[in-house]
Amino acid sequence: MREFLVAVLLGLLAVGMHTASAAADSPRDEAWDLPEAGVFLEGIGVDQKRGVFYVSATNRDGTIYRGELGQQQLEVWVAPRAGDNGRGIDVDDAGRVYVAGGPSAEVRVFDASGTLLAELPTGAAGSFLNDVWIGKDGAAYVTDSSLPRIWRVTQRVGDWVIELWRDVSDTITYTPSLTDFDLGGIVGTPDGRYLLTAQGTTGQLWRIDLATKAIIEVEVDGPALVNADGIVLQGHHLYVVQNFSRQITKLRLSGDWSSAEVDDVLATPADRTFTTAKIARGQLLVVDSKFGFPLTAAVAEDRVVPIDLF
Repeated sequence: MREFLVAVLLGLLAVGMHTASAAADSPRDEAWDLPEAGVFLEGIGVDQKRGVFYVSATNRDGTIYRGELGQQQLEVWVAPRAGDNGRGIDVDDAGRVYVAGGPSAEVRVFDASGTLLAELPTGAAGSFLNDVWIGKDGAAYVTDSSLPRIWRVTQRVGDWVIELWRDVSDTITYTPSLTDFDLGGIVGTPDGRYLLTAQGTTGQLWRIDLATKAIIEVEVDGPALVNADGIVLQGHHLYVVQNFSRQITKLRLSGDWSSAEVDDVLATPADRTFTTAKIARGQLLVVDSKFGFPLTAAVAEDRVVPIDLF
Protein backbone atom coordinates (compact mmCIF):
# COMPACT_ATOMS: atom_id res chain seq x y z
CA MET A 1 0.00 0.00 0.00
CA ARG A 2 2.86 2.38 0.81
CA GLU A 3 4.36 1.85 -2.64
CA PHE A 4 0.96 2.45 -4.25
CA LEU A 5 0.53 5.75 -2.39
CA VAL A 6 4.00 6.92 -3.33
CA ALA A 7 3.33 6.10 -7.00
CA VAL A 8 0.04 7.97 -6.95
CA LEU A 9 1.56 11.04 -5.28
CA LEU A 10 4.51 11.14 -7.65
CA GLY A 11 2.19 10.87 -10.62
CA LEU A 12 0.09 13.77 -9.46
CA LEU A 13 3.16 15.86 -8.71
CA ALA A 14 3.81 15.87 -12.42
CA VAL A 15 0.69 17.97 -12.92
CA GLY A 16 1.64 20.36 -10.13
CA MET A 17 -0.36 19.16 -7.14
CA HIS A 18 -0.45 16.15 -4.86
CA THR A 19 -3.65 14.60 -3.63
CA ALA A 20 -4.50 12.80 -0.42
CA SER A 21 -7.55 11.10 -1.87
CA ALA A 22 -5.61 7.86 -2.18
CA ALA A 23 -5.01 7.92 1.57
CA ALA A 24 -8.61 8.81 2.35
CA ASP A 25 -9.92 6.08 0.04
CA SER A 26 -7.40 3.48 1.15
CA PRO A 27 -8.65 0.05 2.23
CA ARG A 28 -10.11 -0.11 5.71
CA ASP A 29 -7.12 -2.07 6.99
CA GLU A 30 -4.98 1.00 6.24
CA ALA A 31 -6.83 3.23 8.73
CA TRP A 32 -7.89 3.25 12.37
CA ASP A 33 -11.67 3.14 12.40
CA LEU A 34 -14.10 4.39 15.01
CA PRO A 35 -16.18 1.87 16.94
CA GLU A 36 -19.28 4.10 16.71
CA ALA A 37 -21.09 6.39 14.30
CA GLY A 38 -22.07 10.03 14.57
CA VAL A 39 -18.71 11.22 15.92
CA PHE A 40 -16.60 14.18 14.80
CA LEU A 41 -12.94 13.48 15.59
CA GLU A 42 -10.63 16.44 16.18
CA GLY A 43 -7.26 16.19 18.01
CA ILE A 44 -4.52 13.57 18.20
CA GLY A 45 -1.57 12.88 20.48
CA VAL A 46 1.04 10.13 20.12
CA ASP A 47 2.87 8.25 22.87
CA GLN A 48 5.98 7.25 20.93
CA LYS A 49 7.41 5.10 23.74
CA ARG A 50 4.30 2.97 24.18
CA GLY A 51 3.24 2.85 20.53
CA VAL A 52 -0.23 4.24 21.15
CA PHE A 53 -2.13 7.39 20.24
CA TYR A 54 -5.17 9.23 21.52
CA VAL A 55 -7.92 11.00 19.57
CA SER A 56 -10.54 13.46 20.81
CA ALA A 57 -14.10 14.01 19.65
CA THR A 58 -15.84 17.39 19.57
CA ASN A 59 -19.36 16.08 20.09
CA ARG A 60 -19.01 13.24 22.59
CA ASP A 61 -18.74 15.05 25.95
CA GLY A 62 -14.98 14.70 26.18
CA THR A 63 -14.68 11.09 24.98
CA ILE A 64 -11.08 10.13 24.20
CA TYR A 65 -10.33 7.20 21.88
CA ARG A 66 -7.15 5.16 21.92
CA GLY A 67 -5.41 3.32 19.09
CA GLU A 68 -2.33 1.14 18.85
CA LEU A 69 0.24 1.48 16.11
CA GLY A 70 0.09 -1.67 14.02
CA GLN A 71 -3.61 -2.26 14.68
CA GLN A 72 -6.58 -0.69 12.93
CA GLN A 73 -9.30 -0.07 15.48
CA LEU A 74 -9.96 2.79 17.87
CA GLU A 75 -11.48 2.08 21.27
CA VAL A 76 -13.02 4.28 23.91
CA TRP A 77 -10.30 5.14 26.42
CA VAL A 78 -12.00 7.89 28.45
CA ALA A 79 -15.79 7.71 28.60
CA PRO A 80 -17.98 10.78 28.01
CA ARG A 81 -18.92 13.06 30.88
CA ALA A 82 -21.39 15.92 30.64
CA GLY A 83 -19.67 19.29 30.29
CA ASP A 84 -16.36 17.88 29.03
CA ASN A 85 -14.89 18.51 25.58
CA GLY A 86 -11.72 17.61 23.74
CA ARG A 87 -9.60 19.28 21.08
CA GLY A 88 -5.78 19.18 20.82
CA ILE A 89 -3.83 16.45 22.62
CA ASP A 90 -0.19 15.91 23.54
CA VAL A 91 1.64 13.26 25.57
CA ASP A 92 4.65 13.81 27.83
CA ASP A 93 7.60 11.48 28.46
CA ALA A 94 5.82 9.88 31.41
CA GLY A 95 2.88 8.90 29.21
CA ARG A 96 0.56 11.52 30.69
CA VAL A 97 -2.06 12.76 28.27
CA TYR A 98 -2.98 16.46 28.12
CA VAL A 99 -6.28 17.38 26.48
CA ALA A 100 -7.21 20.95 25.54
CA GLY A 101 -10.89 21.33 26.32
CA GLY A 102 -12.12 23.72 23.64
CA PRO A 103 -15.29 25.47 24.88
CA SER A 104 -15.02 23.81 28.31
CA ALA A 105 -12.04 26.19 28.83
CA GLU A 106 -9.99 23.66 30.76
CA VAL A 107 -7.11 21.24 30.37
CA ARG A 108 -7.52 17.67 31.56
CA VAL A 109 -4.47 15.56 32.41
CA PHE A 110 -4.63 11.74 32.51
CA ASP A 111 -2.04 9.12 33.36
CA ALA A 112 -1.32 6.29 30.93
CA SER A 113 -4.06 4.14 32.48
CA GLY A 114 -6.72 6.78 31.84
CA THR A 115 -6.97 8.01 35.43
CA LEU A 116 -7.80 11.71 35.65
CA LEU A 117 -4.91 13.49 37.39
CA ALA A 118 -6.01 17.10 37.01
CA GLU A 119 -8.84 19.22 35.70
CA LEU A 120 -7.65 22.78 35.18
CA PRO A 121 -10.09 25.54 34.14
CA THR A 122 -8.70 28.85 32.93
CA GLY A 123 -11.45 30.78 34.70
CA ALA A 124 -11.54 33.24 31.78
CA ALA A 125 -14.94 33.95 30.24
CA GLY A 126 -15.05 33.05 26.54
CA SER A 127 -11.86 31.01 26.64
CA PHE A 128 -11.55 28.26 23.97
CA LEU A 129 -8.55 25.99 24.43
CA ASN A 130 -7.53 24.61 21.07
CA ASP A 131 -4.16 22.88 21.04
CA VAL A 132 -1.43 21.81 23.45
CA TRP A 133 2.31 21.20 23.19
CA ILE A 134 4.63 19.69 25.82
CA GLY A 135 7.85 21.68 25.84
CA LYS A 136 11.34 20.46 26.66
CA ASP A 137 10.87 22.10 30.06
CA GLY A 138 8.05 19.65 30.79
CA ALA A 139 5.37 22.34 30.78
CA ALA A 140 2.32 22.21 28.53
CA TYR A 141 1.66 25.30 26.40
CA VAL A 142 -1.95 25.74 25.32
CA THR A 143 -3.41 28.04 22.65
CA ASP A 144 -6.64 29.92 23.19
CA SER A 145 -8.53 30.47 19.93
CA SER A 146 -11.00 33.01 21.29
CA LEU A 147 -8.89 35.04 23.71
CA PRO A 148 -5.40 36.37 22.77
CA ARG A 149 -3.66 34.27 25.38
CA ILE A 150 -1.36 31.29 25.72
CA TRP A 151 -1.76 29.23 28.87
CA ARG A 152 0.83 27.09 30.64
CA VAL A 153 0.26 23.93 32.67
CA THR A 154 2.85 22.76 35.19
CA GLN A 155 3.09 20.45 38.17
CA ARG A 156 4.56 22.05 41.29
CA VAL A 157 5.29 20.00 44.38
CA GLY A 158 2.58 17.57 43.36
CA ASP A 159 -0.03 20.24 42.55
CA TRP A 160 -1.16 20.93 38.99
CA VAL A 161 -1.41 24.58 37.96
CA ILE A 162 -2.72 26.38 34.88
CA GLU A 163 -1.72 30.01 34.48
CA LEU A 164 -1.66 32.75 31.88
CA TRP A 165 1.79 32.49 30.32
CA ARG A 166 1.55 35.18 27.61
CA ASP A 167 -1.05 37.76 26.68
CA VAL A 168 -0.32 38.04 22.95
CA SER A 169 -2.60 41.01 22.22
CA ASP A 170 0.32 43.44 21.99
CA THR A 171 1.56 41.66 18.86
CA ILE A 172 -1.13 39.34 17.53
CA THR A 173 -4.45 40.89 16.57
CA TYR A 174 -7.42 38.59 17.08
CA THR A 175 -10.51 38.93 14.92
CA PRO A 176 -13.50 40.47 16.75
CA SER A 177 -15.78 37.42 16.76
CA LEU A 178 -15.28 34.97 19.62
CA THR A 179 -16.47 32.22 17.26
CA ASP A 180 -13.48 32.72 14.95
CA PHE A 181 -10.48 30.46 15.41
CA ASP A 182 -7.35 32.54 15.80
CA LEU A 183 -4.34 30.83 17.40
CA GLY A 184 -4.68 27.09 16.99
CA GLY A 185 -1.91 24.62 16.25
CA ILE A 186 1.25 24.89 18.34
CA VAL A 187 4.64 23.11 18.34
CA GLY A 188 8.08 23.67 19.82
CA THR A 189 11.34 23.83 17.88
CA PRO A 190 13.77 20.93 18.46
CA ASP A 191 16.29 23.20 20.19
CA GLY A 192 13.68 24.08 22.82
CA ARG A 193 14.06 27.80 22.14
CA TYR A 194 10.84 28.74 20.37
CA LEU A 195 7.17 27.96 20.00
CA LEU A 196 5.55 28.13 16.56
CA THR A 197 1.83 28.73 16.38
CA ALA A 198 -0.58 29.27 13.51
CA GLN A 199 -3.47 31.73 13.32
CA GLY A 200 -6.20 30.03 11.33
CA THR A 201 -8.45 33.01 10.65
CA THR A 202 -5.75 35.30 9.21
CA GLY A 203 -3.39 32.59 7.96
CA GLN A 204 -0.37 33.95 9.83
CA LEU A 205 2.44 31.99 11.48
CA TRP A 206 4.16 33.22 14.65
CA ARG A 207 7.41 32.49 16.49
CA ILE A 208 7.51 32.97 20.27
CA ASP A 209 10.76 32.98 22.23
CA LEU A 210 10.30 30.75 25.29
CA ALA A 211 12.90 32.64 27.33
CA THR A 212 11.93 36.24 26.56
CA LYS A 213 8.33 35.69 25.35
CA ALA A 214 9.10 37.95 22.38
CA ILE A 215 6.83 37.35 19.38
CA ILE A 216 7.59 37.85 15.70
CA GLU A 217 5.62 36.92 12.63
CA VAL A 218 7.23 34.21 10.52
CA GLU A 219 7.40 35.63 7.01
CA VAL A 220 5.93 33.01 4.70
CA ASP A 221 6.88 33.15 1.02
CA GLY A 222 3.58 31.86 -0.30
CA PRO A 223 -0.17 32.11 0.25
CA ALA A 224 -1.55 32.86 3.70
CA LEU A 225 -2.16 29.71 5.76
CA VAL A 226 -5.89 30.32 6.09
CA ASN A 227 -7.77 27.61 8.01
CA ALA A 228 -4.55 26.41 9.61
CA ASP A 229 -5.52 23.86 12.25
CA GLY A 230 -3.00 21.33 13.54
CA ILE A 231 0.69 21.81 12.72
CA VAL A 232 3.51 19.25 12.74
CA LEU A 233 7.24 19.99 12.81
CA GLN A 234 9.78 17.58 11.36
CA GLY A 235 13.25 19.10 11.40
CA HIS A 236 12.88 22.43 9.62
CA HIS A 237 9.78 21.32 7.74
CA LEU A 238 6.39 22.35 9.06
CA TYR A 239 3.23 20.57 7.93
CA VAL A 240 0.16 22.80 8.25
CA VAL A 241 -3.19 21.01 8.15
CA GLN A 242 -5.64 23.51 6.63
CA ASN A 243 -8.97 21.94 7.46
CA PHE A 244 -11.63 23.73 5.40
CA SER A 245 -9.08 24.73 2.75
CA ARG A 246 -8.79 20.98 2.12
CA GLN A 247 -5.02 20.83 1.95
CA ILE A 248 -1.82 20.19 3.89
CA THR A 249 0.91 22.74 3.20
CA LYS A 250 4.53 21.81 3.77
CA LEU A 251 6.81 24.74 4.65
CA ARG A 252 10.60 24.88 4.76
CA LEU A 253 11.65 27.08 7.69
CA SER A 254 14.85 29.11 7.90
CA GLY A 255 17.60 28.24 10.36
CA ASP A 256 16.37 30.78 12.91
CA TRP A 257 12.69 29.93 12.34
CA SER A 258 11.89 33.51 11.30
CA SER A 259 10.89 32.86 7.69
CA ALA A 260 9.47 30.04 5.60
CA GLU A 261 8.71 29.12 2.04
CA VAL A 262 6.14 26.73 0.65
CA ASP A 263 7.82 23.46 -0.26
CA ASP A 264 4.79 21.42 -1.30
CA VAL A 265 1.00 21.25 -1.05
CA LEU A 266 -1.04 18.09 -0.61
CA ALA A 267 -4.68 18.45 -1.62
CA THR A 268 -7.11 16.57 0.63
CA PRO A 269 -10.51 15.17 -0.37
CA ALA A 270 -13.34 17.64 -0.87
CA ASP A 271 -15.76 15.49 1.12
CA ARG A 272 -13.51 15.14 4.17
CA THR A 273 -12.04 17.52 6.76
CA PHE A 274 -8.49 16.73 7.85
CA THR A 275 -8.15 18.51 11.21
CA THR A 276 -4.68 17.76 12.55
CA ALA A 277 -1.83 15.25 12.55
CA LYS A 278 1.13 13.86 14.45
CA ILE A 279 4.16 11.90 13.25
CA ALA A 280 4.58 8.25 14.16
CA ARG A 281 6.95 5.73 12.61
CA GLY A 282 7.83 7.99 9.72
CA GLN A 283 4.26 8.79 8.72
CA LEU A 284 1.71 11.50 9.35
CA LEU A 285 -1.20 10.16 11.38
CA VAL A 286 -3.99 12.42 10.16
CA VAL A 287 -7.39 12.88 11.78
CA ASP A 288 -9.78 12.25 8.88
CA SER A 289 -13.10 13.74 9.92
CA LYS A 290 -16.51 14.69 8.54
CA PHE A 291 -16.39 17.81 10.71
CA GLY A 292 -18.44 20.57 9.11
CA PHE A 293 -20.61 18.13 7.16
CA PRO A 294 -24.09 16.94 8.14
CA LEU A 295 -23.93 14.40 10.95
CA THR A 296 -24.55 10.83 9.79
CA ALA A 297 -25.68 8.79 12.77
CA ALA A 298 -25.84 5.49 10.93
CA VAL A 299 -22.27 5.26 9.60
CA ALA A 300 -18.94 5.44 11.44
CA GLU A 301 -17.07 7.66 8.99
CA ASP A 302 -14.38 9.41 11.03
CA ARG A 303 -11.01 7.71 11.36
CA VAL A 304 -7.26 8.19 11.53
CA VAL A 305 -5.31 7.62 8.32
CA PRO A 306 -1.56 7.26 7.74
CA ILE A 307 0.06 9.38 5.02
CA ASP A 308 3.68 9.05 4.01
CA LEU A 309 5.77 12.17 4.64
CA PHE A 310 6.03 14.16 1.43
